[in-house]
Amino acid sequence: MESIKEKLSIKFFLFLGLAFVLIQIPLIGDYFRIINTVIHESGHAFMALFGGNIESISIFMNADGVTHGTQSIWVIDFITCVAGYMISSLMAYVSFWLIKRKRYILFIDLLLGVIIINFILWVRNPYGLFWLASFGLLFLAFLIKGSQKVIQNLLLLLASVLLVESFFTAYDIFIISLLQPHAAGDATNLAQLTPFFPAQGWGIFFLAQSLFFILLGFKQGLFKIGMVELETKYQLEGTKEY
Repeated sequence: MESIKEKLSIKFFLFLGLAFVLIQIPLIGDYFRIINTVIHESGHAFMALFGGNIESISIFMNADGVTHGTQSIWVIDFITCVAGYMISSLMAYVSFWLIKRKRYILFIDLLLGVIIINFILWVRNPYGLFWLASFGLLFLAFLIKGSQKVIQNLLLLLASVLLVESFFTAYDIFIISLLQPHAAGDATNLAQLTPFFPAQGWGIFFLAQSLFFILLGFKQGLFKIGMVELETKYQLEGTKEY
C-alpha cells in the first residue's frame, strides 16, 4: 500500500476525475474528447506515409473520426490499422512523462504541431477544420495570456483527458468487437488483414495495450504529480477507412 501511495497523488486523481466529468458534459465533452480523436487519426495517417497515401481525415462533432486512404501493401495496411489506438495510448503516456519532467514547452509544441499538420495536410471536412482552428486558437490564447499555474493546470487537464479517452475508446472497441465483430472499426479491419486472428482478439489487444501504457506510467511514478512551476512561459515566435 505504501508503494502505491508513492506512485500516485491526490492531484492526479483530482484531474483524472475532472477529465472524466468534463467529457460527460453534452457538446463540451465531445469538443474536448476530439483531442484524442485527432491523435488517433493522426497515428493512422503518419504510419500510412511509409507506403500508402492519405487522402483526408474527417473529424465529427460527436468525437468520431475517420481516415481515408488508398490501398497499399499488406504490411503498411497492418501497421496503419494498429497505429490509431496505440498512438493514442502512447501519447497519453508521453504527456504525463513530459509533465513529470517539466518539459512543458515540448508538450505544447507536440500538441500544436499535430493540430497544424492536420489543418494543413489532412482534415478537410468543415467541422474538423472548425475544431482545429478554434481549439488551436483557444490553446494559444491560454498560453499567451495565462499565468504559469493556469498553463500548468491546462496541460495536466489535457493529459488527463488523453489518458481517460485513450482507455475508454480502447475499452469501447473491445466491447464492440465481442458483440459486433463485423462492425468494430480497426479491429474488424485487422481481422480482414489477419484471417488467423479474429476481431475479438484485436479488441483484446487494443484494451491490453492501453492498460500496458497506464501500468507503465504507474510503475515509473508518472502519476505522482506535485506542485511544480513551468520552466519558462511559452511565447510565440515572429479508398480505405481506419
